Amino acid sequence: MIGKLPEDVLESVLETIPIEFSVLDENDKVLAWNKHSTRIFKRPEGVVGRDVRDCHPKKSLEKVEKILHEMKEGTRDKAEFWIDLPIDGEKHKIFIRYFALRNENGKYLGCLEASQDISYIQKINGEKRLID
Repeated sequence: MIGKLPEDVLESVLETIPIEFSVLDENDKVLAWNKHSTRIFKRPEGVVGRDVRDCHPKKSLEKVEKILHEMKEGTRDKAEFWIDLPIDGEKHKIFIRYFALRNENGKYLGCLEASQDISYIQKINGEKRLID
């Protein structure tokens, strides 16, 4: 990143970006997440510091473990998938991405899990110019 953001600005940016995320450390412990009150996949605050395996449904656990293992081994840097999820009686397309977090030397630091409801993006067509 170029430049340095004051902590309050950084926190505001992380809460404002249109993506919800969770951050894991190198030992698969949950460090933090944003958008607590509006998350698609809600978690109790007590999850901070706990193993990420406690946050996923059993049916997806094997795949999550495989992704994290490959990231730690250095054979994978990201994983992307999408699901249809009913929200308020409507089907929403949820785009989920995992990104390996690495330092400048390539050492694995953890994982960023990013989720976004892309239903409205899929409906975009034509153009809308700035301030139109």
